[in-house]
Amino acid sequence: MSEKPKNVLQTVTPEVVAEAKGIIRDADHAAIAVLEPGTGQPLVSRVGLATLADGSPLIIVSGLTAHAKALTADPRCSLLIGEAGKGEPLAHPRISLICRAEALAAEQREEARARYLAMHPKAAIYVDLPDFRFLRLVIERASFNGGFGRAYEMTGAELVGP
Repeated sequence: MSEKPKNVLQTVTPEVVAEAKGIIRDADHAAIAVLEPGTGQPLVSRVGLATLADGSPLIIVSGLTAHAKALTADPRCSLLIGEAGKGEPLAHPRISLICRAEALAAEQREEARARYLAMHPKAAIYVDLPDFRFLRLVIERASFNGGFGRAYEMTGAELVGP
């Protein structure tokens, strides 16, 4: 008879939620994983990152990039956010977000532009070029690893909003 695997996930507390939200809010870049059109193979790229007022991740993509083309074909994606820092890279907090990319409505563009440029002032040279567009990443669920022995599963609702 096989033993049931031990659940190693910890209980999500308000403090854990605040820590996870802080990692997302403070990050200026992330690794984004998408599904390559035609093959369905995973494709990973680096993106600049900001957040909207509700905490939703915000990226800007050029229509020339492979990840933008992939998100147009299939909006499912995942972000890995977290700085490795010195020492053992797996000892540092990080969060993986399972998301769906959605284009912003025209009336949301100015807020998105301002928030993105506040995080990335040098993006002013390309942010208004016609092949660039902003995408909100709607968080469906997340896996937060706060360091060794600190693993949590979270919902998108826990990470977005006040």
